[in-house]
Parts: sequence; structure tokens; C-alpha cells
Amino acid sequence: MLTVAYDGTGYAGFARQPEVQTVQGKLEEALRIVTREPVTTVCAGRTDAGVHALGQQVSFPVVEGFETESDLGRLKRSLDALTPDDIAIRGARFERTGFSARFDAKEREYRYRIVAGSTPPVFMRRFAWWHKGPSLDIPAMRLAADHLVGEHDFRSFCMAASAEGRTTWRYLDRVELLEESHLGEDCLVVRVIGNAFLHNMVRIIVGTLVEVGAGRREPSWVVEVLGARDRSAAGPTAPACGLTFWEVRY
Repeated sequence: MLTVAYDGTGYAGFARQPEVQTVQGKLEEALRIVTREPVTTVCAGRTDAGVHALGQQVSFPVVEGFETESDLGRLKRSLDALTPDDIAIRGARFERTGFSARFDAKEREYRYRIVAGSTPPVFMRRFAWWHKGPSLDIPAMRLAADHLVGEHDFRSFCMAASAEGRTTWRYLDRVELLEESHLGEDCLVVRVIGNAFLHNMVRIIVGTLVEVGAGRREPSWVVEVLGARDRSAAGPTAPACGLTFWEVRY
């Protein structure tokens, strides 16, 4: 299994697609060259176009010739050389037979960065949402976020078409807001940890919390959004650039 980081700016998402550049496509192309055979990968969580990852997990069957710990080091070095500079292999390890990066995951963590104010970010411009205007009311956003923790039907917080015929119940262990500074630029980080996520779920959560932070809604409005079970009841979908798939726990 590989731990993969990538800057998603130039990719049409993780999952392979014909005629467009994807992270999975680049990884599988590099794996094919190194192993001299087609390799099909499985990721812990597919990311959309423009979304980044620091700790994406990618599993695939053991390939002949890459069966020892020293082989893993050789594999990592080869993949780093064959993939673009905006993809990095942060680690490689063996797992039990039949292990799936997706189905064996117990917990996934996403982090979303927001830079609020009249001055646009320079160093964080590819990795944060610049929310123009006055500062956000962070205490109000924290109160709103508390309503999302636990097991709920998150149908209001996902792309409507993706929810058809599927369960939209999910469990969130944590939704917290952290104030951080990156390269001298102040960011508000929304940290979301849960067992699994719906399509666009984190970005819609962030867009909804920003509605509260901007003073357009009260924190208790989030309870109404959950109860509505309707995408149109929630806030806007936050831009992809601010989202990073942070970590997976097994």
C-alpha cells in the first residue's frame, strides 16, 4: 500500500478518466512502467478536481519482483521519479492479503482552509478559499459545527444526484475550527473526521458554516438543514482548492 500526497490543482480528480489527467491515471501509468504489467489501484477516498491530499492511501495486489521490504524502497524511489512533481509517494508498506484501502478504512480526516479578509493570500492561494470581506464569526461557526457531530442523515450535505438510491447516514466524530498561520498568512482550518463521506459533503459543510460565520444565518439553522434532507436547504459548495484529504486510519 502507498501513502500518496498530491497538489490536485492540475488534475480532474483522483479517479482515472479517459482523455483527462488524473492522479490515479498517473500512478497506474508509473506502476505499469516499474512492474512491467498493468496494476489496478484502490484508494481510500476519491477526491474531486482541484482537491488535494496529504495522506491518500492506495492499495493494489503484490506484484512479482516487489515482495520484500527492500523492494518497497525501490518501488517508492521509482514511482517518485516517474510521477509528476505535484505527486509524492510518502510511504510504502505491505498489508494482509485482501486488504482494501477503501473498505478497511475506519476513519477519514479532511481539512479545509479559509483565508478571510480583504487581502488575497499569496502563498496559500492554491490551497485555501479566499473569502473576501469582513472577518468570520468563528465562535458562531463553532456552535454551528457542534450540531453536525454524531450520526445524522447528511442528505442535505451532498450532491443530490449522488444520493439517489443510497443511504446518506454518516457518523462524524469531530468538526472543529482551528486558527493557524501558514507562511505568515492566517487561515481558518475546518477539521472534519468521520467514518465515511458523501460526494461534496465536506465542501458543503464548510459552505454552510461560512453562511453562519458571515452573519447570514444563526448557528441553530444547521439543525434545520439536517432535518430538511434537501441539498437546496444547505449553504453553497465551498471551492475545491481549500480542501485536503488529510489522513486515513485503519
